[in-house]
Amino acid sequence: MVYFQGGSAPIVSQQSNYTPVFKSDDFLSVVITSSNPESVIPFNYPKELVTGSAGGNTGYSLGRPVPSGFLVDGDGFVDLPIIGKILVAGKSRTEVINELLFIYKDYLKDPVVHIQIQNYKVTVLGEVQNPGTFQIPNERITILEAIGLSSDLKITGVRNNVLVIRDRNGVKQQFRIDLTSSNILSSPVYYLEQNDVVYVEPNLASRVQGTMLRTGSTIAFSAVSVVLSALIFFRN
Repeated sequence: MVYFQGGSAPIVSQQSNYTPVFKSDDFLSVVITSSNPESVIPFNYPKELVTGSAGGNTGYSLGRPVPSGFLVDGDGFVDLPIIGKILVAGKSRTEVINELLFIYKDYLKDPVVHIQIQNYKVTVLGEVQNPGTFQIPNERITILEAIGLSSDLKITGVRNNVLVIRDRNGVKQQFRIDLTSSNILSSPVYYLEQNDVVYVEPNLASRVQGTMLRTGSTIAFSAVSVVLSALIFFRN
């Protein structure tokens, strides 16, 4: 099966400078540094909750390390130490960092803000070789890379009607894309967002045909076995 058919001219993706925006239920690592390391301690996630340096907390619950970060709540806010709640949903990393720098300059000398989405993941389901949910550490993945992580489509997968399900402000959006067309490179879902779901539906005709071929082969093999057994019996 040939992908990206129908185009030879260069195609520029509309999202070539794609940057994810934060959403509710994102789990953010927010780390503040400064020219004075001691001054930033109150502004960062309490280290003792992770390392167990205070109160005997080993940092583990049911065998898993306690995550160090901040959950974006249903209203799109994160509650940060000292400065309180900040609206982040719908904003890019750069926008949030600039807002935080403006705030932290009143408290710290030469502050630097680092933010990363710790639960950035996409899910690939259906007629692929290796379906599952994949963590994306660099927060940037195309639908082609996601399919690559799942070891490509099975021969029975429908390539011209792949479904992408995306959550936008609590509303589920559905997109249909054609992997055999070069137009996929300019699709709004060429770059996947966190928690996107890619579903490849089965080609039922191919499945039925394959089942019939396997069934026919089994019957033919059984018939040949019976004939050979009869010949051996009469020959003896």
